[in-house]
Amino acid sequence: MSKILAVDDSKSMRQMVSMSLKSAGHDVSEAEDGAVALEIAKQQQFDLIVTDINMPNMNGIELITAVRALPNYKFTPILCLTTESSGDMKTKGKEAGATGWIVKPFSPEKLLSVIGRVL
Repeated sequence: MSKILAVDDSKSMRQMVSMSLKSAGHDVSEAEDGAVALEIAKQQQFDLIVTDINMPNMNGIELITAVRALPNYKFTPILCLTTESSGDMKTKGKEAGATGWIVKPFSPEKLLSVIGRVL
């Protein structure tokens, strides 16, 4: 069982991700934006972070950059789960330290398959 932090400003999207992951036996925490997620990540260690890109307060790219600056998150997989599909945005994500990119809408099977590969 892995500890996963799900970050999305959409409550329904967080619930859907959380439900998919919990059904596969993972321990899931949720955050509604990057700023909240960063505080949670500083207090607990996660095996994986799944984040949206477009969020208020702190977006996903800013979150990835901030998390990668924390010593205990240098090698933690970070997946972007977002509606953003442009090559430019994917490049920004990769440069910030994202491990993978999944475009919404997503299937729970696809999400779990990708998570299985990165963990």
